[in-house]
Amino acid sequence: MNIKTSLALLLSLSIFFPALGQNRPTPQPQPQQTADDKDDVVRITTNLVQVDVVVTKDGKLVPNLTADDFEIFEDGRRQTITSFAYVSNVPTPALQPPANTEKKSKGVVVPYSSPKPNEARRIMAFVVDDLGISAESLDRVRGQLRKFVNEQMQPNDLIAILRTGGELGALQQFTNDKRLLIRAVDRLRWNSCSRVGLDIFPPAGSSGFSGICGYRSIYATLQSLRFIIDSMGYLPGRKSLVLLSDSLPIESQDEGLSGSELLREAGILKDEFSTISRETTNLSGSLRTIAEKAIRSSVVIYSVDTQGLVYTGFTAADPSMGDPGQMLRVMSQRSNLLLARREGGELIAAQTGGFQIHNSNSFGFERILQDQSGYYLLGYRPSDETFNLRFHHIKANVKRSGMRLRTRFGFIGATEEEANRVKPIIPDTTNLALASPFGAQDIEVDLTSFFTDAKKTGPVVRSFVYIDPKNLTFTSVNGRHQALLELYGVIFGDNGALVEQLAREAPLDFSDAEFEQIMRYGVGIGFDMPAKRPGDYQVRVAARDKASSKIGSAGQFLLVPDLQKKQLAVSGIVLGTLNPDKTIDNSGGRRFVSNSDLYYAFKLYNATNESGKRRDLVMDVAIFRDGKIVHSVPETPIAASEQSDLNRVYVGGTIRLIPELEPANYYLQIVIRDPDPKKKALSVTQWADFEIEKR
Repeated sequence: MNIKTSLALLLSLSIFFPALGQNRPTPQPQPQQTADDKDDVVRITTNLVQVDVVVTKDGKLVPNLTADDFEIFEDGRRQTITSFAYVSNVPTPALQPPANTEKKSKGVVVPYSSPKPNEARRIMAFVVDDLGISAESLDRVRGQLRKFVNEQMQPNDLIAILRTGGELGALQQFTNDKRLLIRAVDRLRWNSCSRVGLDIFPPAGSSGFSGICGYRSIYATLQSLRFIIDSMGYLPGRKSLVLLSDSLPIESQDEGLSGSELLREAGILKDEFSTISRETTNLSGSLRTIAEKAIRSSVVIYSVDTQGLVYTGFTAADPSMGDPGQMLRVMSQRSNLLLARREGGELIAAQTGGFQIHNSNSFGFERILQDQSGYYLLGYRPSDETFNLRFHHIKANVKRSGMRLRTRFGFIGATEEEANRVKPIIPDTTNLALASPFGAQDIEVDLTSFFTDAKKTGPVVRSFVYIDPKNLTFTSVNGRHQALLELYGVIFGDNGALVEQLAREAPLDFSDAEFEQIMRYGVGIGFDMPAKRPGDYQVRVAARDKASSKIGSAGQFLLVPDLQKKQLAVSGIVLGTLNPDKTIDNSGGRRFVSNSDLYYAFKLYNATNESGKRRDLVMDVAIFRDGKIVHSVPETPIAASEQSDLNRVYVGGTIRLIPELEPANYYLQIVIRDPDPKKKALSVTQWADFEIEKR
C-alpha cells in the first residue's frame, strides 16, 4: 500500500499513516458499581427525597455531626429527617503513596494500581471549556492541571479531563493513571472556535473577538455540559465536575435575537425540564436546566474562572489614548466584563452544592479536592404535592454555630422513575461509545474533523481517524498483516438531536515494511459524513476491532457555514510534507520537525463578488505559539483565476519551519482578505494546530 498521499486526494483522503507518537499506557478500567453504590446520592422517589450536604467550619470539613444537628425544608416547609448518613471519601493511610523524593526530583510520574470497587474514592471530571477560553489562560490551565495531577491527586481518585470543543479519545476516561492524565493535559490546545481570543481582553477600541465560529460557541459549551453530565449519570455515587472557563455569562451577546429566540434556535428549550427556560430572556434558564441535570445525576459542579488575577489597565497591545477619562472607561468596561463572564459558572456551581473559584491564578484545586473528602446524606419522606412536575426549593441548615452548609438548590417534582424515562437507551457498547464520553475505550482513537464541500456531494464533515494499532488484532495472510475495523460515525446538532449516522468497514492490509511503520507511527483512516445543512455540530466516531470487539471513540465540535449566502468561507486546513513527486507525507498527522517545509492546503468558497467576478484576494500566513506570532510570511495573492470553479478554489502553499522554532505546540493561522482597506470587513480566518518534535 502506498503510504503517501497525492495532491489530488488531499481533501478526500481514504487511508494514510500519520504519526501518533510513542507507546501509550494501557487505560485504567471504569469505576464499577458496588453494593454501597447501588443507590444514587440524590434520590427522588415516592418514598424518599435524599440530598447531599457539605458542612465546613473555618474552611475545613466537619465529619462528626448527627441527624439532630440538621434541619431540612422543602418550599419553606420543615421536613422530618428519616434517613441520615455520613460518607467519607478519604482513603486509609495505607493507601497513601509512599514518599519517593528521588523520582519526584526527576519528574517521573509513578502510576498507581486501579482502586478496588469497594474502596473510598473521589470521582472528578475536569472540563476545560476551550470554546470559552483564551490562549493566554489555557497555558495557565495546563500548568495548574499538571500540578494537580503530579502533586495533589490521590491514588484512589478517579479523574477525567475533557474539552467542551472536542474530546480526547482514550485520554478522556476516568482513571488514576497519572501518565494518561498528563498526556491529556499536554494535548489541550486553544480552540479557534473559542469566543475568547488569544488574549483575555481584546485591544482597546477594537470590536472584540468571537472566534471563527462566532459567539454561538456558547451553545456548544452548554450542549457539551449537558452531554457530559448525562453521561456521568450512569456512573455510581457522588461525582463532581470542575468547569474551567474564561467566559460563561448569563446574558447572550448575539445581536438581533432575544434570549428566548436564541434558546429555541439552539434547541435548549426542547429539554425535558424546560419550564424555567421558557420564562427567561437570557441564558439563565438553560444554565438552571444544566444544574437540574447535575442534581439528578448526583453531580456537584465547581466552576473556576480561569481569567485569574488579571490586569485591567493598558498594555502594549492597546493603542495610545491621550484622554484619561477614556482610559478609565476602558478599565471599568474590562472589570465589568470580568464579572459578567463568570456569572454563569457561579450560578450552576451554587445551585448544585458547589462553589466558584475566582481571582486566583492557582485555581483553588486543593480547596475543591478537600471539599470532596466527605458529605452527609439527608432524607425525608415526600408528600403527594412533591410530584407535581414543578420546581421545589430545598434548604438545609446546620444548628451549630460557626458552621456553613452547602447543598442542592432544589429539584423538579418528577419521580426518579419519570426522570429515567427520558434517558437515552444504550442497547450495546458501540452505541455507548458513541453516546458517552466515558464509554468503552479499549482502542486509542484520535480525531480531526473539519468542513469541506464537494461539487457533486455538497457539504461534508471530513474526519481523520487516528488509531494506535497496538490494541488491534492482526492475522497473517499470505505474508501480509490484516485486520478489520468497523467505523461508526454520528453527528449531533446543537440541540443534541442526531442529524446523521454512518457505518462502514475499514479493512487493513499491510506488507512487513508497512506494518513496521504503522506500529511505530499509527494508522489513519479517512471518514466522511454528509452535512445536509449548515450549523454547529458535535462529531463522534467509534472504531471497533471486529476480531476482538475492542472499541474506542473520540469527538469534536465544528461549524458548517451556509455557502448559499454567497459569503466567503474556508474549509479546514490539511497539513503535511510535500515530496518532489507531488505526494504528501504525514497528511493530517500534524507532527513535524524544525528546519523543514510545512505544506498546507484548503478550499476557499465563494471567491466571487456580487457580479460573479473573481475577487482580488490575498492570504496572510502566520505561526503562533502561546498566543504570540513567532513566524510569518508576506501576504500572498490567491491565484484563483487559474481555476475554473471560483466557488471552490483549491489553495496550497508552503511555510518554512525555521530552526528557531523549538519543539512545542504551535498554530498555523490563515487569513483571507481583500487588500483594499475599504473592504476590511471582507475576511475569513482559519486555524490548524500542529506540533514540532525533536528529530
